[in-house]
Amino acid sequence: QVQLVESGGGLVPPGGSLRLSCTTSGILFSLYAMAWYRQPPGKERELVAAINSGSITVYADSVKGRFAITRDNAKNTIYLQMNSLQLADTAVYYCNGCLETSDGECLNHWGRGTQVTVSP
Repeated sequence: QVQLVESGGGLVPPGGSLRLSCTTSGILFSLYAMAWYRQPPGKERELVAAINSGSITVYADSVKGRFAITRDNAKNTIYLQMNSLQLADTAVYYCNGCLETSDGECLNHWGRGTQVTVSP
């Protein structure tokens, strides 16, 4: 059974930091591209950061220089270090795993999300 379980969310003041974790099971983790998405209240889900099997990373412009995505293949886990948090970072953060198939499609798995609230 595939599971992606996020943790580390919470309430933090502006300028603060949080570290999210996503621990996976049931997948060949080292083969997967992994990502963090977020869905702010009343808005669409958006990509925050991604890391492929070769540890190449991409970031949304809004988080560049503030967030860092990393992976630990030995622990089947990815992390999102979030610094200098802003009110606009308030959202439910979701972990995503993507295994690219031979026809170029993505076999996707999602976690249930963790709430991050930035508030004075």
